[in-house]
Amino acid sequence: MPSYSTVKIEQDPNAPRIARLLLNRPERLNAITDQTPKDIRAAVEWAEGNDEVHVIIVEGAGKGFCGGYDLADSAEQRLDHPCQQEDYPWDPMVDYAFMKRNTEDFMSLWRCSKPTIAKVHGYAAAGGSDIALSCDLLVMAEDARIGYMPTRVWGCPTTAMWTYRLGFARAKQLMFTGDPIDGRKAEAWGLANEVVPIAELEAATMRLAERIAGVPKSHLAMHKMVVNQVMLTMGLEQTQMMATVFDGITRHNPEGLWFRRYAQAEGFKAAVQWRDSGRPIPEGDEARAQIEALEERLAK
Repeated sequence: MPSYSTVKIEQDPNAPRIARLLLNRPERLNAITDQTPKDIRAAVEWAEGNDEVHVIIVEGAGKGFCGGYDLADSAEQRLDHPCQQEDYPWDPMVDYAFMKRNTEDFMSLWRCSKPTIAKVHGYAAAGGSDIALSCDLLVMAEDARIGYMPTRVWGCPTTAMWTYRLGFARAKQLMFTGDPIDGRKAEAWGLANEVVPIAELEAATMRLAERIAGVPKSHLAMHKMVVNQVMLTMGLEQTQMMATVFDGITRHNPEGLWFRRYAQAEGFKAAVQWRDSGRPIPEGDEARAQIEALEERLAK
């Protein structure tokens, strides 16, 4: 089997037509590092090239599927990174090039000719939801939660899958509020294909995967291509381009810079608590004034 630093992939020993792609940083809730998107793409390419594999299950080790980008440390520091540029002016194309590669790597799950199933327990949060929704199908535990909380400040989902998976009104509700939804609501809204108690999640996912695995690979590839082509015709690639540009803007405009400075001064957890509480987020001139005050504190 191939070896990667943030994921594992192997054929299921009892069902060799099924590949198991495991997000494998359980000590960090499988949070996404700079290497994770590359590893996902490489693992998908391995499964794509394995003639015995018909379907790929994507799952998370430990307590949850994926907690999003690993920001707890980086958000509290001043970094020289394409997505966290401290120098002025911000270079949007450097940011875009980096994040678009991540988007394309996640979307390897969508482009792959073989069906992909996200098996979600715990949280699929922020960038973790990008990974889950890049898969073709979604099986969730009833108490699992999925959402993109950074839409409140400091983020825009670069894969832009919410509208294509949920429709306009429900996608707008989640993007406007940043609220996650649990498995039961995901099923009611048509986002999840199947939702079961956590104790039944493995069995339910395997039933679906085994049913798919009995279909010839060529047929699966054609059916997936037809549905994907509809999404492409609707403008998926253009939407992702806009979303990835906007993601960079949210991290470098006054509100995004305020969030970063607040995290640097008070800690990332305190910044996230403010973001998710519903408390108004400083914007415009108010954000600029608070940035100046926070920078004075940080300079001492």
